[in-house]
Amino acid sequence: MPAIERLIPPRFAWLAAILAGALLPAALAPIDIPAADLIAIALLFFLVHRARVAQAFWLGWWFGLGKYGAGVSWVYVSIHDYGPAPPWLAGGLVVLFVASLALFPALMTAMYAGLASRWRRGVGMLRAGLVFAACWVVFEWLLTWVLTGFPWLYAGYAHLRDPLANLAPLGGVLLVGLAAAVSAVAFVAAAMERGRARVRGLVIALLPWLIGTALMPVEWVQQGDAHRVALVQGNIPQDQKWLRENVGPTLERYARLSAPHWQTGLVIWPEAAITLFEHQADGYLEAMAARARADRATLVLGLPAAERNAEGEFEFFNTARAIGDGAGRYVKRRLVPFGEYVPLERYLRGLIAFFDLPMSRAVSGAEHQGLLEAGDLRLAMAICYEIVYPNLVRVGAEAADALVTISNDAWFGRSMGPHQHMQMAQMRAIENGRWLLRATNSGVTAIVDANGRITAQLPQFEAAALTGEFHSMTGTTPYTRLGDAPVLVLLLVLTLVSFVPFFDSHRP
Repeated sequence: MPAIERLIPPRFAWLAAILAGALLPAALAPIDIPAADLIAIALLFFLVHRARVAQAFWLGWWFGLGKYGAGVSWVYVSIHDYGPAPPWLAGGLVVLFVASLALFPALMTAMYAGLASRWRRGVGMLRAGLVFAACWVVFEWLLTWVLTGFPWLYAGYAHLRDPLANLAPLGGVLLVGLAAAVSAVAFVAAAMERGRARVRGLVIALLPWLIGTALMPVEWVQQGDAHRVALVQGNIPQDQKWLRENVGPTLERYARLSAPHWQTGLVIWPEAAITLFEHQADGYLEAMAARARADRATLVLGLPAAERNAEGEFEFFNTARAIGDGAGRYVKRRLVPFGEYVPLERYLRGLIAFFDLPMSRAVSGAEHQGLLEAGDLRLAMAICYEIVYPNLVRVGAEAADALVTISNDAWFGRSMGPHQHMQMAQMRAIENGRWLLRATNSGVTAIVDANGRITAQLPQFEAAALTGEFHSMTGTTPYTRLGDAPVLVLLLVLTLVSFVPFFDSHRP
């Protein structure tokens, strides 16, 4: 066994796995430590590359415990501060949530160990590493849809500002994550091997970065006319937002903040900016629509709706509307568990206040909905949590001039959650080659260009309006047209290619 393999004694492997997992979120917003994700992936691969299936499972679970324990701890703020649940209950629910999510990396490493079990002797790390990278991304893909999905803390989001980001228009965040994983495991192989095997490892490790650099001058889409927008951030405290006595002051605040900006042509308010139901706000909406039309402007805003179904029961919806010099209504399709609906409602509803939050009885909208119209512009809408689902966003992006996302991240206080959410929205702009306009209640409110760069941003927790310029875009990226299908094919090819003898370390 090479000396480097003796650096981590087996009895400390579980601790190394936890630390590796906790390191991955440090690569993401708001910490943004370069290469932290590569180190985390490399260390996990190093720990499990010769492990038995059961051992690999537990090492993956410890890794997941570190990853999600460090990366989604902001869930505690929602449950404890706004649930409200006592600290012991909020802490227990977070531990259960993290431990459950940790099963995904545990199953990933177990699957890798099972596939690699026939390679115990005489096969190099580079071959095994390619299979590990494929397994890594397969489980990221599973997290986009299993049990409605939780596509958070993907390695690809760490690379918005480096050459790997140029892969996103081709294959989305999964392709960027695959490139990062291949690079990480190949560097491990280069460090562990000798002679030509080391050279092969270095070549494979550098290849994704070289491809990303080569793609830098490619323009998948074309930039159109410039437009002005005002994004209004009301900054209504979450524990005050739904109080009946604050309905009037909230309506007045949004009207006042918007008043100087109608001449921009497009004004956007955040998710549930109005805390009246749609039918209760008719008079106010008509007044705002008339005010917007006076300057040939469009107001896009979020508000809840309540409608009776065929059985005469009320159904609740999280909606967005375009009024004034615009038209269209969008109903949120991908709902947040517990925040907008309660899984196992029959058993959980009423146990604690957290399971009976405002708007926690929402119904999802139709899968296929029209774009919002704002004058001559067509806008693809994503409400809050929906922006983290790449395939959901890309469906409307092809025919849209720009992407719009409205949110209320006040649920997460001053934690890292809103910054992670913003980072994922930036990736949607790169994937689809569209400018993205993001209006939130308390931040992060920003304008993002088609390359994922923030061109203007408001400070968090400040009531203000952000004005700036964006461009309509034409053309489509390969990712917008094809989605994840090419990446899934690539994963299969990568696994098959890894069986080619070229990757064996025993070859001269």
